[in-house]
Amino acid sequence: MTTRIGTKFAALKMEGRAALVAFVTAGDPDYETSLKILAGLPKAGADVIEIGMPFTDPMADGPAIQAAGLRALASGQTMKKTLKLVRAFRAGDKDTPIVLMGYYNPIYVYGVDAFLKDAKAAGADGLIIVDLPPEEDDELCIPAMKAGLNFIRLATPTTDDKRAPAVFRNTSGFVYYVSVLGITGTKAPDLKSVKSNVRRLRKHTELPIAVGFGVKTAEQARAIARDADGVVVGSALVNAVRDSLSKSGKATPRTPKAVHALVGEIAQGLRS
Repeated sequence: MTTRIGTKFAALKMEGRAALVAFVTAGDPDYETSLKILAGLPKAGADVIEIGMPFTDPMADGPAIQAAGLRALASGQTMKKTLKLVRAFRAGDKDTPIVLMGYYNPIYVYGVDAFLKDAKAAGADGLIIVDLPPEEDDELCIPAMKAGLNFIRLATPTTDDKRAPAVFRNTSGFVYYVSVLGITGTKAPDLKSVKSNVRRLRKHTELPIAVGFGVKTAEQARAIARDADGVVVGSALVNAVRDSLSKSGKATPRTPKAVHALVGEIAQGLRS
């Protein structure tokens, strides 16, 4: 199955550099601002975009992304509006891969078949669903692959050589290596551990490996990119949104610019 994700990683491999995967929460701080942020990400330097689907109980997310989800939900973001956001982005960008990241509950409520059909039609390329282990592949992973969507799996420092084959069996697109144990955005990655674990996991998969959780600076991204095929930046971008808001928590003209400036800075670090 060829998707924009595979095409993008293959092109970057030819260029000899890692992908910058930028995570933002759909509808944060509101739909219109969120669309402006999304639309400007590729020009700022993002190679792949991860869009967080807001959920009331995001167990793997740290305070920053939890707060972003709550801001989005408070502004009226729904799953339908998240897919509308993808469609609106696709109207102006046919090439940048989009991955929808989140939890199974909102998809289950939406209806798996309807969700997969609508997500594909909107222009999504892949899914990262945090709370569905390989043992539950029949729930969503297999149907997603049949619908033409990559199903991207998380691997962690505790994914040992015994567990890895099960984790990677139906994974496609890329592998998301979670560089720290715990929730997003709370600790800095240990570069020595990242290096050894990425090398170990490569024995189990030929897929590109992108490293995320805790990456905040161009220096960290550049160091991780020496061993990984991609670097995921999430909480730092979500914090850039938060720090640009007015005292009442509303978007300001600085909001999209703040996110794009940080993406540009990290992209430059990866390319230098």
